Amino acid sequence: MKNWRRVLLATSASLALAMVSGVLSSAYAAEDLLDAPEVTISAAEGTTSGVYLRGDIGYAPWSSEGDPSLQFTTPAPTGLAAGAFDDARFGKPLSGSIGIGYQFNDVVRADFTSDYFKDRFEGRGEMPTPCAGPDGGTSCGMTTQADYQAIGLMANAYVDLATLAGFTPYVGAGIGSTRLSWETVTVSGTCLGGACNGGSTYTYDVKGDSSWRFTYAVMAGVSYDVSDRLKLDFGYRYSDIAGGDIYRVGGGTAKDDGLARHEFRAGLRVSLW
Repeated sequence: MKNWRRVLLATSASLALAMVSGVLSSAYAAEDLLDAPEVTISAAEGTTSGVYLRGDIGYAPWSSEGDPSLQFTTPAPTGLAAGAFDDARFGKPLSGSIGIGYQFNDVVRADFTSDYFKDRFEGRGEMPTPCAGPDGGTSCGMTTQADYQAIGLMANAYVDLATLAGFTPYVGAGIGSTRLSWETVTVSGTCLGGACNGGSTYTYDVKGDSSWRFTYAVMAGVSYDVSDRLKLDFGYRYSDIAGGDIYRVGGGTAKDDGLARHEFRAGLRVSLW
């Protein structure tokens, strides 16, 4: 009996020691876990994004007005006749642009811009119809001269390509509207041949028309990183402004067939944040 009791006590003691050992081991393990260095997973480096302001100046070495013409719904005033300008040209204007945009990531950005430019139009042509009034039966040559100014509102989107040594080529496109405002238009009609014998000239000063016109543009260029927040832009832009009225005289309306502009531009972009 005494042997059985010794065995039972020894077994109980062994079990108790094992349980205590297990508890202590678990406690030490938990403490080790609590004292273990914290493992953090760093987020991937974010792409460049934020609001920016921009300003540009442009130079348009060539502009095209399509096929401007003068049409009458009533008899033409003396010295004028319906027809198309067969020789029309524009000056070589400077332009300016300001805007605000957002860089979504390293590749895509967009901005809203307001553009301003002015120019002078000169068109000449010999009308296919005879002069009206007392010089009827003779052919009519006509000259039109006018200054105009334009304010454009555009929404633009760009794709920035790979950057190399601070230079980033880009392409873009935009749509919007341009308010083209013609100032006073001087219209001169000259009756040629016949009874006039190259004589009579008639001049009219008429009020020019103004209208909003649909406009689209495509762009390409390269930017240079002056700093993290300042970029230089150098590029080319082709823009096309829809046609509209130039002026009205008597029962006639002169129309242009749209205005296409080829511009070289330089500007700055400043990131606000």
